[in-house]
Amino acid sequence: MLFSRFYVHLSKENNIFKKNTMRIYASEMRAAARENLKGHWTEAALLIFVYFLIVGSLSSIPFVGSGISLLFIPMGWGVTCAFLAMKRGEDDPMNINCLIVGYKDFGRICLTLFLQGFYVFLWTLLLVIPGIIKSLSYAMTSYILRDYPELRYNGAIELSMDMMQGHKWELFYLYLTFIGWGILCIFTLGIGIFWLEPYIETSVANFYEKVKEDYLTRGGSCYVK
Repeated sequence: MLFSRFYVHLSKENNIFKKNTMRIYASEMRAAARENLKGHWTEAALLIFVYFLIVGSLSSIPFVGSGISLLFIPMGWGVTCAFLAMKRGEDDPMNINCLIVGYKDFGRICLTLFLQGFYVFLWTLLLVIPGIIKSLSYAMTSYILRDYPELRYNGAIELSMDMMQGHKWELFYLYLTFIGWGILCIFTLGIGIFWLEPYIETSVANFYEKVKEDYLTRGGSCYVK
């Protein structure tokens, strides 16, 4: 019932099956991701391993983990940006320095992404479905922070909402296609997640590039608030 309501809401809101001029197919995003990851799978898996190791180790320290959770936000942002850099063919995208680059702009990145998560939390308090819809609307915020360093806080979040008009169902479906792979990771004792996460990250990075291209084609502008 919840899924059917969610499906109907997104279909009515976006009418994507009739009006969207740029259909983004999940298979295309995954195929592009596999192409981007050729020759980089091992280093991408190692980057995810190191990230999980750092976050897991520090979070497990009593009376410390919850208190420093905000400090992990720029690190996670750096990982996301690394896979966007890989998609764009930039030099040495999986450099371990990506884990610390976000701290050079700590306030803008940390507070913006904290607001993003906080807004999703508030919407989820109403009902699960509004929370999911808003999380999809805000999903491009991390990439926007990288591409538009003048944007911050609500400005970056609102630009993500504008970009995702007509594309929320497509991103939701893209995430759904990885459920089977996630189940398979269970049979690898969780080790497979170090290869699955790069696959997901790179697929979403490709999705962002398509959404951004569509947004600009439709006459959208990247404004500062």
